Amino acid sequence: MPRSIWSGAISFGLVTVPVHVVSATEDHSVRFHQYHVDDMARVRVRKFCEIEDREVRSDEIGKGFELTKTQVIPISDQELRNLPLPTAKALEIHGFVPWESIDALRIGEGYYLQPDGPVAAKPYELLRQALQRSSRVAVTKFAWSGRERLGLLRVRENAIVLHAMRWPDEVRDPSELYPPATDVSDAEVDEAVELIERMTTDRLEGPDFVDHYTEALEKVIEAKREDRELPEAPEPEKPAGKVLDLMAALQQSVDKAKASRGEDTDTEAQVHEMPAKKKATAKARAKKTTAQKNTRAKKTAAKKTTAKKAAARKPRRSA
Repeated sequence: MPRSIWSGAISFGLVTVPVHVVSATEDHSVRFHQYHVDDMARVRVRKFCEIEDREVRSDEIGKGFELTKTQVIPISDQELRNLPLPTAKALEIHGFVPWESIDALRIGEGYYLQPDGPVAAKPYELLRQALQRSSRVAVTKFAWSGRERLGLLRVRENAIVLHAMRWPDEVRDPSELYPPATDVSDAEVDEAVELIERMTTDRLEGPDFVDHYTEALEKVIEAKREDRELPEAPEPEKPAGKVLDLMAALQQSVDKAKASRGEDTDTEAQVHEMPAKKKATAKARAKKTTAQKNTRAKKTAAKKTTAKKAAARKPRRSA
C-alpha cells in the first residue's frame, strides 16, 4: 500500500470524514541519470550557498519569498501547515455537479481517499454510496503544496477518488486556435460517425493500450548490457497514396476498422462485382455479333431466293 501523502477530513455539511490521501497511479517510465560522456562519471546537481560558497545539506534549506532583491521573507513548513484557512486540513465540499459537466482539461492527478480508522468507516461509506446513487461528483476546496486548490470527489469501485482541478482562469482560451471556416457535408459527418462507431471499445485494455516505448527502451538497454546488436526499428507502413477525397479516406478507414474486427467490408463486394460486369458485357457483345451474322445470312439467303424466282419466270426463246 502506498504511503499517505496528506491527511485531513472531508467536510460534508455537519458530517466529517477523516481520511488519508494516497497516490492512485504509478509511473513505470524508465529513468535516466546524467553522466559525463568521456568517462561515464555521474553528474550531480549540488546546492551551494551564494554567501558562504559551500554545499549545503537538505536540513539547512528552507523556503522564502523574495520581497525585493535584498529582502527575503522566510516561511517555514510549520507556518504553511498552520495557515489561517478552513481548507488547511480539510476537504470542504461546496456543491455537487454531474460528472459529464466537468471539462476534462481541468482535471489533474487522481488520489485515493482512505478512511482514517474504524471511526471514519461509516461516514466514508455513507458519502460513497450517496455519491454513487446520485450520479454526481462533489466539488471541493483544499490547501496543498503551498496553495489552495479546487478538486472533485468521485467514486471508483469501492473507493472515493480525489482529483485535483485547475481553476477556471488556468485554462487558456482556445478561440485563437480555431480552424478557418470550412464546409463539411452531412455525408462526410455521417461517415466519420460510422468510423467512430466501428472504433468504439468498451475497455481501454489490450495490445493497443500498452506502453510500447518503455518496452522498446528496455530491449535496447538489455541488448547493450549483453553487448548484443541493438534491435532494428520496424519500417513504418507506407501510405497507399495521397488521398485527396476526404470521403474516400473515411470509407477506407471504416473498411479497415471492419476488417480489424473480422467484419465483412464493402470493398470485397465491389471487387466481386467488377468481373461480373465484364462477363455480362462479353455476353452482350457475343449476342450482338451472333445477331449480326444471322442478319447477314438471312439477307444472303433472301437474295439467292429472289434470283432463283427471277430465273424461273424468264420466258424461253422460240427455235
